[in-house]
Amino acid sequence: MQSNLSQTDHEAFLKQLHERPQQPIGKWLRAPAHVHYKAFRMSDPPTQRLASRTEFQSLLSHWKVPAETTYVRENFGYGVKEGKDGDRLIVLWQAHTEYYNYQLWHLLSPASSAPMFGPLNFPEYTFPIEPLGSVVCRLDILLTTGLLPSRHVLRELMPGPVLYGSRIFNEQTCAVTNFTPDVHGRERYWISVGPSLEDPARLKDIVDAIARIETYYHLLLMQLPLFSAAVDQTYKFEQVHLKQREIITSHIMRANSEDLQRWLNTLTQDLLKTNRMAGKLHFELSASLPYDKIVHATLASTAEQPMDFYRPISDYVLNRIAGVAEGYQQLLRRVDILRGGFEGMMVIIRTRLDLILEAHNLSLLQSVDKTTKSQVILQHTVEGLSVIVIAYYLAGLAGYVFKGLYELGWLRSAELASAIFVPIAIALAFAVMSISKKYLDKKMGEEQPAAKGNKQEG
Repeated sequence: MQSNLSQTDHEAFLKQLHERPQQPIGKWLRAPAHVHYKAFRMSDPPTQRLASRTEFQSLLSHWKVPAETTYVRENFGYGVKEGKDGDRLIVLWQAHTEYYNYQLWHLLSPASSAPMFGPLNFPEYTFPIEPLGSVVCRLDILLTTGLLPSRHVLRELMPGPVLYGSRIFNEQTCAVTNFTPDVHGRERYWISVGPSLEDPARLKDIVDAIARIETYYHLLLMQLPLFSAAVDQTYKFEQVHLKQREIITSHIMRANSEDLQRWLNTLTQDLLKTNRMAGKLHFELSASLPYDKIVHATLASTAEQPMDFYRPISDYVLNRIAGVAEGYQQLLRRVDILRGGFEGMMVIIRTRLDLILEAHNLSLLQSVDKTTKSQVILQHTVEGLSVIVIAYYLAGLAGYVFKGLYELGWLRSAELASAIFVPIAIALAFAVMSISKKYLDKKMGEEQPAAKGNKQEG
């Protein structure tokens, strides 16, 4: 049963890999169109990704988008609403690993006037919610047919120091931008797709490419304040570690255990601070290389060609992100080296502490060995004295007996009998000591296993 479920899940996953949920959107697209793009970086992606889907569903309800033109999945959704005058509103939501975004398309009816930058003019359109997370970028994109307006007209519509423009995807499609946010915080793009548009779905490819470039280069640059602060903090830690290493290296052979323990405590605190900083930096900066590659790959996919009187769009983007991702990675490597330095010094100090402890233990063992030898000598001395004392008392008692026997006439000489009994008394005393010692050793040997058995049972 479990194998069948696993096979079913695997087949569903393979089917999901080949799904293209955005493909049906192409049949609703046309030019001219006015597009707003919004991207927001999530501070808590696992939680806010789900919340962003709920947010999107509330927008669909607010705009009264019909259910038959609504599509919502785990990380992607869209809704299409037709206006009374022939206008069309398409809203797309997509949640990514670190951010989520909206594409809001206002497709104008043939009878409408040309679209202009600014708020969307779809009837009764409002954006009533405060999105989750921090703003990554906002774009205001006009998609038109025909020729691109003159540079003078575009200069008035796009305030900023420089206009950037390129042909993208083909000879007919021209894109111009200023990379300068307007009063609404949106960067403006005017994209002309030429006199004819054979495949309306290409409109979404164009907008997706522009949005992807803008989003990921903004995600790269958003970490610059954190990067700058971390560079200064890393430099301070490096200087502290350098001084600590010089002090410890010059004094470690003369340091006692208290000095070593104090150094170890200080290094441990510095290592904890470094680990905390490293964890935050890895979380924030580890994706910089993939983001940099996405920007370069997307720019390459546009097959960009230069336009007269405009600087290429790629010039601005690539100049802004040049060396940024590599700088982030270099900082991460510096922090890892710093952590390794702290850990290496701590290992050296611990080794030195172990050597001191080992020397102390060896000295203690030697002292114990001397004490043990002294105790053995003392024990033998006491045993010898005990034999003499016992023999003395036995000989004294026997002398009284021999005197009594002499008075009875059973012995010729009590002194001679006492003298002969002295060696016998010594032998008896030695035998008594030996038997007593063996008995005590046997008794203690029986008590120790019994005590161990009681402890194990307890």
